[in-house]
Parts: sequence; C-alpha cells; structure tokens
Amino acid sequence: MGAIKLQILLLSFPLLLFSSISSLDFLFNGFNSTNISLYGNATIDSSFIALTNQTGFSIGRALFPSKIPTKSPNSPSLLPFSTSFIFAMAPYRDVLPGHGLVFICVPTTGIDGTAAAQNLGFLNFTLNGNPNNHVFGVEFDVFENEEFNDPDDNHVGINLNSLTSFVTEEAGFWSDGGSSAADSLNRVRLNSGENYQVWIDYSDFVMNVTMAPAGMKKPRRPLINTSLNLSGIFMDEMYMGFTSSTGQLVQGHNILAWSFSNTNFSLSESLITTGLPSFVLPKDPITKSKWFIAGVTAGGFLVVCFFATILGILIADHRRKARLRAEMEDWELEYWPHRLTYQEIESATKGFAEENVIGIGGNGKVYKGILAGGSSEVAVKRISHDNDGMREFLAEISSIGRLKHRNLVSLKGWCKKEKGNFLLVYDFMENGSLDKWVFDCDERNMLSCEDRIRVLKNVATGVLYLHEGWESKVLHRDIKASNVLLDKDMNGRLGDFGLARVHGHGQVASTTRVVGTMGYIAPELIRTGRASTQSDIFGFGVLILEVMCGRRPIEEGKPPLVDWVRRLAVEGEITAALDDRLRKKGGWNEEEVERVLHLGLVCAHVDPTTRPTMRQIVKVFEGKIEMDESESESMNAYLLQRLKSEGMMCDSGVGFGKKLHPTFEDFLQSYSTSLSWSNSSITGR
Repeated sequence: MGAIKLQILLLSFPLLLFSSISSLDFLFNGFNSTNISLYGNATIDSSFIALTNQTGFSIGRALFPSKIPTKSPNSPSLLPFSTSFIFAMAPYRDVLPGHGLVFICVPTTGIDGTAAAQNLGFLNFTLNGNPNNHVFGVEFDVFENEEFNDPDDNHVGINLNSLTSFVTEEAGFWSDGGSSAADSLNRVRLNSGENYQVWIDYSDFVMNVTMAPAGMKKPRRPLINTSLNLSGIFMDEMYMGFTSSTGQLVQGHNILAWSFSNTNFSLSESLITTGLPSFVLPKDPITKSKWFIAGVTAGGFLVVCFFATILGILIADHRRKARLRAEMEDWELEYWPHRLTYQEIESATKGFAEENVIGIGGNGKVYKGILAGGSSEVAVKRISHDNDGMREFLAEISSIGRLKHRNLVSLKGWCKKEKGNFLLVYDFMENGSLDKWVFDCDERNMLSCEDRIRVLKNVATGVLYLHEGWESKVLHRDIKASNVLLDKDMNGRLGDFGLARVHGHGQVASTTRVVGTMGYIAPELIRTGRASTQSDIFGFGVLILEVMCGRRPIEEGKPPLVDWVRRLAVEGEITAALDDRLRKKGGWNEEEVERVLHLGLVCAHVDPTTRPTMRQIVKVFEGKIEMDESESESMNAYLLQRLKSEGMMCDSGVGFGKKLHPTFEDFLQSYSTSLSWSNSSITGR
C-alpha cells in the first residue's frame, strides 16, 4: 500500500506554511487511482502502473497528483531531491520490443505536445529543443535513433527540453571494488523483463543517476555523474512521474514502486524489492524438443549426444541469424523504405553482371536493374560492409529514405545480404550524372547554357527542401556535379546522401568530423569540423561555378576555380569565365550568365555569415526581385562586405558588369529590365 507523508502543518502552524511547503516525502510500494494520476494508455494493473500494453503507437503517462516544489519559497535557489523507482520493460513473445520510458518533470498534466514511437511520449518534433518547454527527463531508451544522436539501442540519458540527450551512458551498474579504478561496468539489457531499481539524486547542481537489478544494494559509483544547472528548466513547482510509448515496436513499460524526498535521501531504502512480479519470458524446457524426445526414444547415449550437439548448433545458428535480421528489421519498421529480398535485387541486375555497371562510388559499384514485372527501372548501389559503409547505409536510410521531393533522388528500398554487402535501391535516372554532360561530352551533346541554369535551379529547390521543408533539417554535406543526376526529362535531382546528417531545426551539428570533397568544403568547416546550412551553400556556390565555367574546382596547373572567377569579377570580365565551348557556340544571354556567376561567388564567400540562405538563392533563380525587409537588409550587408573585402569598391565603379551596385535590389534591378527571368529557361518553363 502507498503511504504519503506531507511535512506541512497547515492547521497547527499556519505561519510555517512557506518554510515547510518545500518539504515533501512520499513512498509507494503499490499504486491505486487515489495516489497517482494516469493519462493516455496508462492503467493500474495489480497495484503496479502499466504505462503501455500491446497496443501500438500509444502513449502512457503517470504523474504524482500534486505539483512538487523545486525551488525555495521567495528564492530562485533549487531544492535538492532524491527519487527512486523500480521498473520493468516487459517484452511480448514473437513481437519486436520498444521503445523505452522516461522519468519526467513537467509543468503541466496530460500528454498534449507529445508523440509516440521513438519520441517516448516525452515531446514531439515540433516542440523538440524549444527552451520554453520546461521539461526534464531521464530516459531509458531501447532504440537507436540517429536523428536524436543516440549512441546505441540500450542507453540511459538526461534530456533537457529535447529528445536529444544532454549526456548518455550505456545501461548498466558499477561493481564496487576497492577503488574507482577497480570498478567494472556490468551491462544490462533494459527490455529483458528484469526488474531494475533506479536512484536519481540532485544536489548542489550535481545530478547522479544510478541503477542496479532490484534487490541489490545501491552501487557507490553512479552510472551518470554530471554538473547540471536546472534553474532554467524547473519552474517553482513541477509535476513528476513517468512516460513511455510504443510504435511498430511494442512492449510493456511497468512501474512497480516509487519514492521521493527532498529532505531524506535514504527514503529509497524503504522500497520493497522482493516478491515483485516477474516479466521475464519463460524459456521452453529442453524436454519438449523433438530432437530430445527422438534421442530418448532411440535409447542410446551416443544417439542422445549426437542429436543434442546437432540441436545446439542449429539453435545457435538460428539465434544468430534472427538477431541479425531483427537488428536490421528495427530500421525497416521505423523508416519508410521497405526491405527487398536479395534474390529480387540479384535477379533485377542479372546477378550483378558487369555489363550492368553504370558507375563506381566511394564504397562500391552501382548497377542498373529491372525489378520483377519489368515496369520499374532501378539503380542498385552496393556498399561495402565496413564502418564507413555501415555509416553511409544508415545515413541514406535515415535521411533520404523518408524524404520525398521532385528534385531529390528517391530511395525505393534496401537489402542486407548476410555476411555480405548493403544494397540500396533507387529510382533509375536515365541521363546519368550532371558532370558527364558538362565534362565528358563533345560540343554537340553538352548541356546548353539555359539547360545548365535550369538544372542548377532544380538543385537549389531540392536543397531548400532539405534545409527548411522537412520536419528536421538535413545537411547534405557533399553537393557537387557528380552527385546531381538527370532524369528522362533532363531535370536535376540531388542524390548520394551517404554523408548526410539529420538535425532538429535550430540545432547545431554536434559532429566535428570533416567530410566532403576537396574544393567543395567550406573554409569554416575545415577549421571547426561543424557542418551547417552555410557550408552546404558554399558547396552549392562552387557547383554553380563548376557547371557554368566547365572547370573542376581544383585542376593541376591552374588556380582554384573560385579564386579565378573572383579575379575576373574584380577586373570586370566575369563572363570570360563561362565555358569556352559555350562562348564559341554563342546564343547565350550575357547578363543572365553574369548574374548566375555572381550568385556563385556570393554563395562561395569565405565568410559564412555573408552567404545568402537557400531560400534567397531560390528567389534569385525564380526572378523574384522583391524581398522581405529582413532579407533585404541581410543581402545588402553581405553584398557591401563582399565588395569591400574583394577590392571591388572603387571609384571606377568596377563591380558587377563594371557597374557598382550598392544594394542587392540595385543588383537585381540592373538585370530585370533586359531579362524576363520568370519566363526564361531558368524557371524551367
């Protein structure tokens, strides 16, 4: 039975209200509807809280009915607190388990603003990372989400207003040795069905999270020990409790006991840890095995040994294969692209015949294929089974796998051949990559000036969707001509998301690993290692110059492409940078070319703060010279800075086309009288 002790003597000592209101202790060795508030799919089952059951895509939340003081009265100082609880994640037979539970501190009741599946009923994508959430959580997560930077599929983390953890550790407990150096981490599986006890202690801006199997003495060394100032998270009073969710992955999330105190850190010792329900799935006894029964019937010791050995080998091999299959099927359940069989892909590519090879990437070959029925042509990318290959495979599935846009290459599905390679299946792009139509062709087959600008506009539209148009921000990190593919109508589509990363809007990339292709990598990325939308825009600026000039960013014996075009711009001869074959052929609009080349230079500016956003770039391609006031001011600022830093501000008026344009509006207006951009090839109409 639960017992609540509120150390507030309101009737006998009314003057002590404010000095005592901050003191709160409670202890539940069982629950009923009077001592806990339930929301969503949560229920009371035989005196324990069942946050979820076998219902998919559901949320369960349980909160202490009253708000709990977290700050001293008339003072901003935080109150210490200690809470302990016993939980069990109960798997169901023949069902893939997920997703996890969170101990939460929230300002309001209910489950509004939350989502199921990998969101754990804690937040949703819209509110993720919002500093006005005022939510704190300690998550026990059994699914690895790349979008939240999860380290693995079995970890404990501290979350502050976000689904991305502030700090994480692999789930387990430390054995107490003679010293910290002698301790060893005992790893546990959170969703094994075992009962685990958790201790969360907060005092003097230090947070300790400790866990161990129920019934074990609290380890001296916590699993997580971190400095943490919750002043900006906690309000004066907060609701505390638990939340969890299911998705395609389903398991039970149960709370068996709970204590809380901000005065007595030893109250957790009163939790009853014995005689609790068990949620571990029972194993089938070996006597029910058909091999065992056959061996006993045969009646020979040698026969029994033989069949037992064979049975052991088969079971071990089956479990190994099932574990590998389940590991990959978790991804299939959470991300859209469906899994294709290896036989389907092998048949589509005629056994990965060499005559079907249409390209060779950094991690393997690309094959053309036709899926069963002959109605769908596909491109199959084979990725090697190493660390970089695994990273590329997961990046493609978690990013492009859920993206749908007419200017992005669509991922149709995937496959992993056991002990072999990863396979990714895309829509087939009939006209290959853009660089072949710029570099590897003669003058008769190369793209015209108008077609090049139209394809660049296609790519800009696709990148804008990555940066702003989806629920999360996607950084491509490798924009270049060879990663732009042309469909049957010669429309440009951006592909190859092997280096892409997904982040919440407003979040800064956490990785400091420099990736990309030399010549396209922004200067600040080399210094800091942190990719951003501005580093993507730098790569897009280099792509503009590469396609329009018919020159690689870096060529032996020649100055870097960006520096060369910038020098011509300073000299007022920027159109001399146009591809010589196009210049000789004629039929191109000088002012249109000049405008696009200048846009490429501005995008590839060395200072990331002066580069335009992708939305501004698309407006330029669409010929929309009107801009919001904030956009206009930022464009003016970076344009003036560019003119000063590159020596283009001079009395002779050398600038864009030998004419100085002090504002971005003047820059656009100088072309609008002679170019009808809205009706030109650049709009694709």
